[in-house]
Amino acid sequence: MQTLLSCFSLLMGASRRSRPKLPSGAPLWFVGTLWLLCAAVTACPHNCHCADRNGVVVQCTSRNLERIPPNLPKDTVVLLLSSNRIRKVPRETFTGLPRLRELDLSHNAVESVDVGAFEGLSESLRTLDLSNNQLSSLPKDTFAKLHARVRLSHNPWHCDCSLQEVLRELRLDPETANDVGCSTSVQGEYVGQAVTQVLDSGINFCNFHHKTTDVAMFVAMFCWFSMVTAYIVYYIKHNQEDARRHMEYLKSLPSAPRVSTDYETASSVF
Repeated sequence: MQTLLSCFSLLMGASRRSRPKLPSGAPLWFVGTLWLLCAAVTACPHNCHCADRNGVVVQCTSRNLERIPPNLPKDTVVLLLSSNRIRKVPRETFTGLPRLRELDLSHNAVESVDVGAFEGLSESLRTLDLSNNQLSSLPKDTFAKLHARVRLSHNPWHCDCSLQEVLRELRLDPETANDVGCSTSVQGEYVGQAVTQVLDSGINFCNFHHKTTDVAMFVAMFCWFSMVTAYIVYYIKHNQEDARRHMEYLKSLPSAPRVSTDYETASSVF
């Protein structure tokens, strides 16, 4: 009965300290319907273990999962998904978990995180662990409005303007910040260095981005100008060659036969 009351309070949106009471003499169909609703709300995902500790703790560690389980309990406060084979965190994955405080996605194969993946967690989430994955870049607004402390260590990050802007939008976990290193970079000299140390030294990757864009534009314009110039030169030389050949052709034509002087004189007499 206590479990049923807890579920009933969750369905009705009541707090744990003011759980509603079941109506006295509630018919069996009402109780049965409530149980079905509770099963849908609090059901534990397949291959996971759930425990109620002032909210549901969902333990899905090392379950060989390839995606985040759907239909997680609405009362989840801790979600442990480490050491699986998850590759992507889709948009609005956790919108139905308003009480989620801790999310562990470490030691997976996460390569991409959609914008809006953590939508709805801005007020509740306190810890987000994305360490030891395969992340090299993230959309700028991935962690927008998120107040959680984020762990991003031991990922193959590409240090550029985009990553710099992402880091500005989050609270990086200070204990693991120095383990967020550049596997690749717009400037090769920073490969192997901690991103935070590079940025703290005054380096601005966005400046390199603009310089790279300017150089690329200059090279493209130079190539275009060279092609146009080459075409004009070819066109002039081709016309000159055609004109020369035409003149040679005219010179090669036989001249008109001349009439003898005597014949011309006789003709003029008559």
